[in-house]
Amino acid sequence: MLFVRHASTPGMRAACFPASDENADAASLTRATALTRTVAGAVVWAAPSVAACQTVAALGLEARVVPALVEVDCGRWRGLPYERVAREEPDALARWLTDPHAVPHGGESLAAHAERVTAWLESVRAEPGGVAVCDAGTIRAALGHALGLDPLSAARFDLAPLSGTELTVMRTGWRVAHVNRKVLI
Repeated sequence: MLFVRHASTPGMRAACFPASDENADAASLTRATALTRTVAGAVVWAAPSVAACQTVAALGLEARVVPALVEVDCGRWRGLPYERVAREEPDALARWLTDPHAVPHGGESLAAHAERVTAWLESVRAEPGGVAVCDAGTIRAALGHALGLDPLSAARFDLAPLSGTELTVMRTGWRVAHVNRKVLI
């Protein structure tokens, strides 16, 4: 299973909480075409975010849109700069970053997100050659499941836009083949 982080967005560059209705950058979508050979012929799944679907389209592919692959719901923080939330709601942000079950923003906890991604990942074990196009938090949740990490530990992975992270199916779980492999163009 290859996870591809979708093309970059203005919100990523501005260090904002994810927003599923944000467009990907045109230049990043152009760079996405370098992935075409890597994903050709694979079953492709996409998060239901605009940027994920645009990335799949830039590859000239069609994908099954899967709600389970959407990024964690940041509630009222959606689209806001991290710096602003840290300044205006420091205690709430600290709680969310240290308690995987906290939802001070009115959205979804990191633990609930991880459970959702884990359930989907286990449901597609029989299709190990697939490609999932989504955002970093969903990829981190999949890595956390594969490695037995809690959501806070899994959040330590750095994942660049258009990078690939591959998990392979084993009889007793998942093996990490590579993380954050960047596309060379």
